[in-house]
Amino acid sequence: MDWDDLKPKPPKGVTLGESLETLSVSELEARIAALHQEIERVQGELAAKKAHEAAAAAIFKR
Repeated sequence: MDWDDLKPKPPKGVTLGESLETLSVSELEARIAALHQEIERVQGELAAKKAHEAAAAAIFKR
């Protein structure tokens, strides 16, 4: 077993609040693209949950 395997891996993706000073222009652009994708994913999930909530409300309010 290699001792390096026991070290925690750095998190993948974007970490909110981390320093941006050391990132290059291309890294900042990639970060923006990743955040836009995450926003779209969250908005899709939110829309699905709202639709589910509306359907449940329609059933129980008759």
